[in-house]
Amino acid sequence: MFNKKPDGYGDPRPSTGPSGGLGIPPAPEDRPEPRADARPDPRPEPQRQAPRSTNLSTLSGGVNYEGNITGGGDLQIDGNLKGDVKVNRLIIGETGAVEGSVSAETVEVRGRVSGSVAGKTVKLYASAHVDGDITQETLQIDQGAWFQGRCSKAKTAPVERYQPQPVADKPADKPTPAGADKPASVAAPATAKA
Repeated sequence: MFNKKPDGYGDPRPSTGPSGGLGIPPAPEDRPEPRADARPDPRPEPQRQAPRSTNLSTLSGGVNYEGNITGGGDLQIDGNLKGDVKVNRLIIGETGAVEGSVSAETVEVRGRVSGSVAGKTVKLYASAHVDGDITQETLQIDQGAWFQGRCSKAKTAPVERYQPQPVADKPADKPTPAGADKPASVAAPATAKA
């Protein structure tokens, strides 16, 4: 008359089997091992993006700032700043403007700069407006960027250290006049004989 279905198919009592009778798939250790002749999944693994810097500070747009900024982190300026900036990486957004000198390892300008720019790598995007000199090792200017000033490559040569020059030997056959070994400002005054 009534055919009893196996546990998990309509029986209100929970089952004690590996799936628990609630439609839960078996635990990973209960799953069969993939066969050696099975094809690998043709879908590529998702590309992982490089982690972004967590120390990016932002000066918000629509706000006027005044003063110098220095630090070892990254800075994005979307507002207006009057002052000098010296950081590790500087991004001046399209709404950002700096009136002063900027210096960073990497400088990306999408907005306005009125002052000198110094960096190892400097990039002016199409929306950039720079009025000042640029000193850099690498410079990239996109078509449409506005730049007025001088551009010079940063010197990467090592600083020469002071080397004392050897003193030249004086010839032995000429006698040295009296007072010649003293500086001219300390030499004894000459006296005139009548």
